[in-house]
Amino acid sequence: MTVRLYDYWRSSAAYRVRIALNLKGVAYQAIDTSLLHGEQRAPDYVARNPQGFVPMLEVGELRLTQSLAIIDWLDATYAEPRLIPADAVARAAELAKAMVIAADIHPINNLRILKYLKTELGQSQDAIDQWARHWIVEGFTALEAMADPAKPFLSGDAPGLADVFLVPQMANARRVATSLDAFPTLVAIDARATALEPFARAHPDAVRPTRYD
Repeated sequence: MTVRLYDYWRSSAAYRVRIALNLKGVAYQAIDTSLLHGEQRAPDYVARNPQGFVPMLEVGELRLTQSLAIIDWLDATYAEPRLIPADAVARAAELAKAMVIAADIHPINNLRILKYLKTELGQSQDAIDQWARHWIVEGFTALEAMADPAKPFLSGDAPGLADVFLVPQMANARRVATSLDAFPTLVAIDARATALEPFARAHPDAVRPTRYD
C-alpha cells in the first residue's frame, strides 16, 4: 500500500515525520505542499485535512495529521526501532522531553505565528527573530538540564522520539542565529543524530524540491 507524505521541505513538523519514516524503513511518496505559496489552504487539501497544515500522512484511505500523532501511529504499526518506550515511566519521560519542543517552542514560533507578528502586528524582522530566539532558548535551557550528558542521545542509548523532535528544532534555532553556546549537550546530541543516515536523508537540504531552485 502506498504511503504518501504531504510535506514541505522547511516544515520542522514534516521534518520530524520524515526522520521517523526513515528510522522505521518505511518507503513513502513525498507530495510537496508549499506553505510559502499557501497550497495547504487549497480547498481540496483542507477537505482532507481540516486544519490545513502539513504534515499529513495518507496510507490507503487512512489520513493522519499532527506530527506526534503520526509518529505514534508509526510506532504502533512498525515495531522497530521503537521511538516511544512501552514502559509507562520511560514513556512519560520521553514524551515530556519531546513536548518541550512540540508544545512550548514550536507552536509560538511556526510560520503562521511569525507571519501574524509581521503582517498584523507590524513587527520588524529583527523583532520577530528575537521573539523566536527567546522561546528557543527558554525551551533549550530546560532540555539541556533534562538531557543525560553520559548518553549519546536525548532519548538515551539510541535515537527516540525526543531526538526526532530535537534535530528539526536545532535547525530552526540555527536559521534564526540562536546562540547555542549554553547547550553543549544538545549540540553534541544533534551532531550524533544528524550524522546518521535516516536523519541526514530527512534534512531540508536533502529533500528540497527543484521547483524552489
